[in-house]
Order: sequence, then structure tokens, then C-alpha cells
Amino acid sequence: MSSQFQGLPYCGAAPLPAELWLRWNLDPWLILALLLAALVYGWRYGRQAGPNGIRLFATGWALLALIFVSPLCALTSALFAARVAHHLVMIGVAVPLLVLSLPYRAPLLPAGVAALLHALALWFWHAPIPYTAALGSDLLFWLMQVTLFGTAWLFWQGVLAPRSANVGILLALLGTVVQMGLLGALITFAPEPLYPPHFLVTAPFGLSALEDQQLGGLIMWVPSILPYLAAALALMAHAMRHRAEGGSASW
Repeated sequence: MSSQFQGLPYCGAAPLPAELWLRWNLDPWLILALLLAALVYGWRYGRQAGPNGIRLFATGWALLALIFVSPLCALTSALFAARVAHHLVMIGVAVPLLVLSLPYRAPLLPAGVAALLHALALWFWHAPIPYTAALGSDLLFWLMQVTLFGTAWLFWQGVLAPRSANVGILLALLGTVVQMGLLGALITFAPEPLYPPHFLVTAPFGLSALEDQQLGGLIMWVPSILPYLAAALALMAHAMRHRAEGGSASW
């Protein structure tokens, strides 16, 4: 379902509510990529990961399939709020589950550096001009997805590495909470709609373009930070427990 030369979003034109549940994304290349990812994981890590690792991978994989194949993909062409939810399920839930499913999680970058790269990707792709360009080009759409996914992977790999917990990881988590909350607040309180692809397509869903944008900002401001806060609280509780026991604080 290529739209690269039509100026349409990768997920197709904005649907009407009545047709939404008919709008599955059956892009054969996407489905092939998902199937190959599952096969490679099973072949490379299945035995080492064990039942728990396989469950974590299956859950993360299913979430990716949900946001890219189900009608949620089409809904993101209509609603900015759905696009924000799509991104946040990917980077805040699916990616950490996939990282945790691996038997080895040696970080490629320090958590602070990865957090900075992740923040840059988030702010860049949620700026109006890059966002609009990504919805008009398949190439830019997938560049957006890959950079958000990739920087999230580097971030969670650094945070969830099986090594001694340290202040740098905690600061990376809290910094991510702050910057995502700030971005969400800026979007929520913008006095006018910022994202042209959604100006004329939100009304069938009972929202003005500004209301849709405010909802998207609120999703980024509040629910999106919960995985990062949960990880930070777990890190602090883990460190305090091991300190009380007189041991080293490690994941």
C-alpha cells in the first residue's frame, strides 16, 4: 500500500469512523519483516531466553504488530492523538519488552548519551515541519519510525543492562520524564493547531484539530512518562534494598 508518490500517509488516507475497522495494513513488506524478526529471535535466542524471555518478546512483538497492522495505523492518519499513542506504545512499552527478552543486554552507549539521542529524535519528529513531511512520504515515515525505535532501543538497553545501578541511569530516566512532559505540555497549550495533516480530518471523530492536538499532548505529558517513572522507582527501590542488605545494587 505504497503512498510515496501520492503524498498520502503510509497508513493511507484518513478513515471515516464507519470504515475504520476495515482498514488493516496488509503491507507485505511490513508483515514479512515482522515474521522474520520472530523467526530470527526464535532461532538465535529462543533456548537462551527461556519461557520468560519468549513471553516478553511475544508481547513486544504483538504490540508492534498491533500498532502497525491493525486499524490503529489508519487512525493515526486522522488523529494526532492516535499518532502520539502509536509512538509511545512503541518506544515506552514494546521496545523495553523486546530489550528485556534478550539474554544479553550489554549497552552500546551510556544511558545519558542514549537519552539525549532519544530526546532529540522525539522533539525533531514531533515538530510540525518534520512531522508533516513524514506523513507525506513513505521514506520519511519509516525514517521517523526507525530513528524513534532505534534511539529508544539504545536508551532502554542502557537502562536495563544487567550491571550495577548508578546515578547516571537514574538521571537519564528522570531527564527523559522531564523532557517528554515538557514536550507534551508545549503541544497541549499551543494556542492553535500545529500539524497540517490533521487540520481537516478530525471532525468525523468528534474533535476539532486543536482538541485532537491537546489530547495528543496530554497523552505525551502524562501516560507516556509512566514506564520511565516506573523504571526509575524500581531502580531506586532496588538500590536501597541492596544497600540495606549490605550488598551491591545491580539489576
